[in-house]
Amino acid sequence: MVRTRRRRGAHRLRRPRRQGPGAPGPRRAPGASPVHRPGRAARHLPGWRAIADAFDGIFVGEVWLPDSERFARYLRPDELHTAFNFTFLSCPWDGALLRRAIDETLAERAPVGAPATWVLCNHDVTRTVTRYGREDTGFAFTAKAFGVPSDLELGTRRARAAALLSLALPGSVYLYQGEEMGLPEADVPLDRVQDPMYFRSQGRAPGRDGCRTPLPWAAGEPFAGFGSTEEPWLPLPADWPARAADLQAQDPHSMLALYREALLTSGPRDAEGRLPRDTAVWLAL
Repeated sequence: MVRTRRRRGAHRLRRPRRQGPGAPGPRRAPGASPVHRPGRAARHLPGWRAIADAFDGIFVGEVWLPDSERFARYLRPDELHTAFNFTFLSCPWDGALLRRAIDETLAERAPVGAPATWVLCNHDVTRTVTRYGREDTGFAFTAKAFGVPSDLELGTRRARAAALLSLALPGSVYLYQGEEMGLPEADVPLDRVQDPMYFRSQGRAPGRDGCRTPLPWAAGEPFAGFGSTEEPWLPLPADWPARAADLQAQDPHSMLALYREALLTSGPRDAEGRLPRDTAVWLAL
């Protein structure tokens, strides 16, 4: 990441900080984050928004905030177009909690006219199939640990239902790579771990490499068809070729087939991908 700092009217580039074993930790206090100070960050957003609009682009914010009112400030008409929904992402597999997360999402965006967003997983979070198969189906960075058991069959069933739920909701849906194939969290050998979180925790936290491994595209190709004949930056689990996209494309009951059919039949939407107004009606959850 390259950061810019404004000083005396000029922009200066800062070198990325060193990572890995022995690297210094973050300078801010533990748990603190720049996004918890929306006044400082938001003053730059109207200018950025004007640039994005001039190129017909959009901003998608990765905004972790504890309350909806502060979150909504980033989604005002002249700031970010939209932002990831971490409340829904981290919600446990519980009907009442999921409904509350959905209702709160729609309510918090309504005052600023921003579309709702739905996402089940990303590059920081334990993959959905694995998480939904655990006793604790929610997500928190402080709860990540080695050796947590997971019922992958149960997790897969729940992940399929969650996919249909998210695709039926009004707003935008973000699919993290591999979710459409139902990939579980990968167990990365300790000598291959690369995530700075692992090293900064002195090896106590497993880090995020397990959800960042290369995707299996073709079952019969070297490294399941990812790239060339050279091994990628992270190893693929031994059983992942059986989950390859080319095999799932031939199976009408696969996770990939489910996602494709659901995307094609998720309902009529406008030019911006939104369902018609007042079409979201609770039947049961």
